[in-house]
Amino acid sequence: MKNNRFVERSITGALSFFKDAIFADEEALKKGFLQARDARLKMLMVFVLILAALFSKSIVFIAGIYAFCVILALASSINIIFFLKRTWFFIPLFSLCIALPALFDIFSPGEKFLSFKVFFVPLSITKQGLSSAGIFFARVLTSVSLCVLLSVTTRHYVLLKALRVFRAPQVFVMTLGMCCRYVYLFIEIIQNTYMAIKSRAGGVFGIKNSQGVVAWNIAALWQRSYVMHNRVYEAMLSRGYSGEPKVIEEFDFTYKDWFWLGTAILILGLSLWQNHYLN
Repeated sequence: MKNNRFVERSITGALSFFKDAIFADEEALKKGFLQARDARLKMLMVFVLILAALFSKSIVFIAGIYAFCVILALASSINIIFFLKRTWFFIPLFSLCIALPALFDIFSPGEKFLSFKVFFVPLSITKQGLSSAGIFFARVLTSVSLCVLLSVTTRHYVLLKALRVFRAPQVFVMTLGMCCRYVYLFIEIIQNTYMAIKSRAGGVFGIKNSQGVVAWNIAALWQRSYVMHNRVYEAMLSRGYSGEPKVIEEFDFTYKDWFWLGTAILILGLSLWQNHYLN
């Protein structure tokens, strides 16, 4: 029963996550600061700020860029808890685990900050290791936060059109667009299938029966998705689809867009100047 509840919670949690990801357009439709910016210059601004975070060697400067990102999120009417949950989960925490070995003198020799023993093996955390791990984690967190901020404040089809403006490969943009449209549908099929099995067979399965049910459903889902994507593609071709994302709204620059792009370039310049000054 515990295993069944775990599977059910996993499916429900995955579906909830994809719903939040697919329907992030709700945030993009709000009347906020970034929502009103041109998608092309907004993408350039985020790219420049990511470069500034990657080139900077000062954790204080990177923390300042992250604080600027949080301020932009608040100015864009984004729920701060929603934003932090999407930016602190998985990738930043995973990068922190990767950076942990850099704390120790084995990998980052230098001035000792803290010494201790693990199973009678002496280890030391160095100041240089703390600095390296902190900068690495801050860079990843800031970069992820900026990308999430771009995605939640821009409708996905507008983002795809902006990618084509910057000559992103058509196959990549088309594949990304199809994934955005149909990944939620497939996850919902999985949930409905699981609920159908549970309602007909109850909640108790043996190991062999469970493996058989899972294998059968994987095969059935693969067959349904293969048939569906062929039919959808043929329907799109019959309606004149050529691989280019078509949207009703047109891009339009304003002086505010240029101002904030200039601000991002200024921050990048300060990052490069600071690196030269520290050297």
